[in-house]
Amino acid sequence: MSRRSTTLGQLAELVGGRIKGNPATEISAAAVLSEVGAGEITFVDQPERLKQLLNTKAAAVLAPEKIAAQWVGGGDAPARSDGSLPVIFVADVHTAFTAIITHFRPSRARVAVGIHPRATVSPSARWGNGVNIHPGATIGDDCRIGNGTTIFPGAHIMADCTIGENATIGPGVVLYENTIIGDRAILHGGVVIGAHGFGYTFTDGRHVPSAQLGYVRIGTDVEIGAGTTIDRGTYGATTVGDGTKIDNLVQIAHNCQIGRHNIICAQVGIAGSTTTGDYVVIGGQAGLRDHVHIGHGARLGAMAGITNDVPDGAAMLGIPATPEREQKLKLAALAKLPEMRQEFKAFRRELAALQNAVGIGPKPHESEQAA
Repeated sequence: MSRRSTTLGQLAELVGGRIKGNPATEISAAAVLSEVGAGEITFVDQPERLKQLLNTKAAAVLAPEKIAAQWVGGGDAPARSDGSLPVIFVADVHTAFTAIITHFRPSRARVAVGIHPRATVSPSARWGNGVNIHPGATIGDDCRIGNGTTIFPGAHIMADCTIGENATIGPGVVLYENTIIGDRAILHGGVVIGAHGFGYTFTDGRHVPSAQLGYVRIGTDVEIGAGTTIDRGTYGATTVGDGTKIDNLVQIAHNCQIGRHNIICAQVGIAGSTTTGDYVVIGGQAGLRDHVHIGHGARLGAMAGITNDVPDGAAMLGIPATPEREQKLKLAALAKLPEMRQEFKAFRRELAALQNAVGIGPKPHESEQAA
């Protein structure tokens, strides 16, 4: 990795921060706490990480203004065996560190390849200005590709697909027939859009595939993570609304209608014909049964099992999922079960002793055996 030595003062100017320490300190790279070495800058975002910071060889640190008052020793820079550690205080440490990382490791500019001679493009396909189709990509009959779109190596775009402007189709992506991708969509490596849905009818002792005559329509500004699959509708469209962001390894089944600006985390599974409103958040590994509706702004916790409709704005947890407050009360009660069991056994012994004292009920040792 190439190194671009920069002074601390230059980095502070880059991120609009204030320095405590020597602005002439030379910084050669940026790294997280667990990896930072000599001559490099790192960051802390919580006071409890300061102790870990002091055990590193970092040359400087980026920190949020909100923890400046909690700095080691109450000063402006933490003391260390080799002296004070220079610091840049900023309002938003993650945004600032992103800028510093980008400064030291700038993104490699994409090379304009046009229609590469090793790409396979149907004569009936049509594309706009500034399109880049990389080697090994395959474009089927009657496909339409908008201005500025990039299709990376190994992507397979089957017949009659439409891709909007400035979209990015990653390596190994597969778009089945008739798929529609909106402007500025980003599909990461290995995404499969428009495969047949998992639908069968049991006829004469065997599973017969149901109709798979629909397609998938992806809105504008949608991002879809690596390895995610979205199945085509049975007759009409499976849809993903504008602005929705989908993580890696998500499965969205046939006929689903996903709303606008949803956040769907990794390993979520959504069964057929389920719908979501706008601004829904679905935590990792949540499972949604078929034909349910998730209301606008609802939040589904990680690993939630959704078996019924969810109202607008609801927060759901657990398997099967229930409202967040109800689920937390259940979990709190469950945590107390061992203690409650011991108390119950003590009560039974006391009751047996009282019954024995008045000559009724089982003897104490029999009560203990029953407990």
